[in-house]
Amino acid sequence: MQLMGLRFSALAASARVLWAKSADNGAGHGLLAHLLDVAAVAESILELEPEASTTKIAQGLGLAPHQLGRWVATLAGLHDYGKAIPGFQAKWPAGYAANQATGLPFNARSLQCSNHSLATAALLGPPLQNLSGAEHPWCVHTVQAISAHHGYHFTSSELSFGKPLREGEPWGETRAQLLEVYWAVLAPQGRPSVAELSLPQVNWLAGLTSVADWIASNPAWFPLGERCDELQAYYQGAKVLAHQALGHIGWRAYRPLLTQPQGVDELLARIVQRPGLQARALQRAGDELLLGAQGPALLLVEAPMGEGKTELAFLAHLRLQAANQHRGLYVALPTQATGNALFKRAETFLRAFATDQTDIQLVHGGAAMNEDLAALQDVNRSPEDTLSASEWFGQRRRPLLSPYGVGTVDQALYAVLNVKHHFVRMWGLSNRVVVLDEVHAYDTYTLGLITTLLRWLKVLGCSVVLMSATLPRARCRELLDAWGLDQAPPELPYPRLMLADDAGVRGRHVAARALAPITLTGLGSDITDLADVALAQIAEGGCGALIVNTVARAQALYQALQAGLHEGTMLVLFHARFPADERAVLEARVLSLFGATGQRPERALLVATQVAEQSLDIDFDFMLSDLAPVDLLLQRAGRLHRHTRAQRPAAHREARLWVAGLLPGEFPELNKTAWGFVYEPYILGRTWALLSQETRLQLPQDIDRLVQAVYDMNQDLPEALAIEIRDRIEVGELGSYLAETRTERQQACNIALDPAAEAHLVYDGKPRGHEEDESGLGLSNTTRLGPESITLIPVIVGATGRWHVREGDKGFDPEQAVDASTARALYNRQIKLSRKGVVKRCQAQGVPVAFASHALLRHAYVLRLVQGQAVDPGLNLSLSPELGLVFKETEHNKTQEGAT
Repeated sequence: MQLMGLRFSALAASARVLWAKSADNGAGHGLLAHLLDVAAVAESILELEPEASTTKIAQGLGLAPHQLGRWVATLAGLHDYGKAIPGFQAKWPAGYAANQATGLPFNARSLQCSNHSLATAALLGPPLQNLSGAEHPWCVHTVQAISAHHGYHFTSSELSFGKPLREGEPWGETRAQLLEVYWAVLAPQGRPSVAELSLPQVNWLAGLTSVADWIASNPAWFPLGERCDELQAYYQGAKVLAHQALGHIGWRAYRPLLTQPQGVDELLARIVQRPGLQARALQRAGDELLLGAQGPALLLVEAPMGEGKTELAFLAHLRLQAANQHRGLYVALPTQATGNALFKRAETFLRAFATDQTDIQLVHGGAAMNEDLAALQDVNRSPEDTLSASEWFGQRRRPLLSPYGVGTVDQALYAVLNVKHHFVRMWGLSNRVVVLDEVHAYDTYTLGLITTLLRWLKVLGCSVVLMSATLPRARCRELLDAWGLDQAPPELPYPRLMLADDAGVRGRHVAARALAPITLTGLGSDITDLADVALAQIAEGGCGALIVNTVARAQALYQALQAGLHEGTMLVLFHARFPADERAVLEARVLSLFGATGQRPERALLVATQVAEQSLDIDFDFMLSDLAPVDLLLQRAGRLHRHTRAQRPAAHREARLWVAGLLPGEFPELNKTAWGFVYEPYILGRTWALLSQETRLQLPQDIDRLVQAVYDMNQDLPEALAIEIRDRIEVGELGSYLAETRTERQQACNIALDPAAEAHLVYDGKPRGHEEDESGLGLSNTTRLGPESITLIPVIVGATGRWHVREGDKGFDPEQAVDASTARALYNRQIKLSRKGVVKRCQAQGVPVAFASHALLRHAYVLRLVQGQAVDPGLNLSLSPELGLVFKETEHNKTQEGAT
């Protein structure tokens, strides 16, 4: 067929009737038309990318930069080549009849093969090699990438099932003509100069192909049918539709935030919107390192709380994006709560620099409940506002495609696990600045996944900012090794910064403002010990915090304090086992009472779990805490006298911290308190042994000294320690600790995808699974170890059988689909639970139609309540507006207590 004759009407009848899409109204969309639509989207996306991205990818694919767009478009469009098989074409009755009318045979054996993406993987390789002139491995890897567009790469054992048996010669001839015409329309120039693709290159292509397919498959953007007869004109029209669709989504051309050179003081003042602000020593030193960065870089920041690490991370994005054309920014935090807290600050930052419409997403499972995100999604927001949150980007698996995001580290970690469309996340993260905050907060397993993520980010052309109050030396070295550091990092006093780039590694030590000294006192681990001290201290006035390690202890402590509380004293309970909407209100109240601004009460006590440990800018006159690992304990202590206040109560002018279980010579009971189920007993033991010798803390100077002492297993415990306690820590607990960390490290290695592995073999040994909170076949590829968790939504069972979100509302029928408003109200009431017995019982009872029929609710379970008590058999729990969700405690279930 000559180029001038490239028309739909010139195709053989059998090739023209091949269909790719069908609609309820009986309309269909031809296979060739769909392939061209997807190619048009892929090429249009690349036209919006920065030159740094396309140059790097072109080099990896063995192409010249000017050849990349058309080559990648051609490859991505071929993703559905496998739809040209009998088993798929027979799925739509109208299309089946049209195929039969052209004489295409439908042998019963051939119909057994109907997975079109598997057919692409099995059939496309040889003809692609003939047309492209590429090496065989290059073609194998390319076909592997584009055939994964339904979510998973195929294993080598699956490929043998992708070829239809006894389909007849007409099918092969029809596919050959379809491919010949398609190739002639797009006409990619040149041939790849490399023999094979790496796994990162395969997944980059897989991610782009999937995204292009999602967009081109939307009939609202790409109307079904042959929109014009001439194929070149059809493709150019598809390109116009593609750019229109991308504009509708909010997918904009790359534009750096910083377009003119500016000094560090001016930039930081813009970042936080405080004119005249002067950079702190940490920020100034960090900026000097960043200005000297050569290529993508890793910046490691170890500094105490309140030194401006977050603002330095935003500054790092500006500098590194300007130097390397990074596509965007993702800030990854340990929890949804910390993500929510930082999202507002990210909004302020972006509004100060974005001169054109810019998209940002909140990236975690509870994002749909966030009011700040909802305001950015509102189509009625101010037209002058340059910041928005596209609903298309906000859908599952898509948020990391947005150029800017704040969320949990888990969402980034799914990129390196074999979960559905993990490569879409990977594509979104490529050539970005990625900030990993609070990196000290993860266990060995999650840290193992983070080190794998760092290796991926390096080969994807990213820059990374790692932030922590302080890191044990071994953990620090593990992270630097993952980045590929081939020289020893400099030995620097704390606080410190290190930057690793193409020129090597260099660092800086900076001074930090001295905080008020803290008097450290131990006390017993019983609830009554904590309550007695707190009541005595609050009698002197001021605001105090009691941070304990489990929800059950927080609830019990709250009730104990109520009984003896002085009149006029405010008492607040804050933990994660309140319904989400109530927890958000509680968090806002905590910030208003104990934050830097607002009306501070004369007497108030906050009883909280780890939700008050990090990312909340709150300040207390005195504090009581359960024993915790030293780094987390110091994180809690950082909330003491955090803000400068004109006057504190006379009894609290010196900062004081009481730690339950820190009595010298009395090793605490870790099972009865459940502390040993929340934290590593060995680390708790070393923390107890070393901190029980201290009576005064001077922050930040003592942070690094104490953290290194606790986590360095080669450092001896105090000589005065009793032999039996020393043996318990250094023999009994150490053995368990070493075995557990070794197991966790191996588990992370087993499940994570190695970027250096051979692309066509790596998936054979990795479990194919689904994400947490997502039902489906396979394993749950988890980013955190621990008991299985579920999302539970409480409902009130009315006398008539209707269920209610709250007392007095009109209610809904559980066996009918719910409207959007009711679904949203239910979703906002969710509670995360991991107690094994509750999880199993809820899973066994299934979900009602009202939940199963709505996307927000289909992965959640119901908790039916009558007068606040669970009515389902075996669920010994209640929901109190004062205490949150309460478990009836037994000796059997105490060990299952959740931390937060």
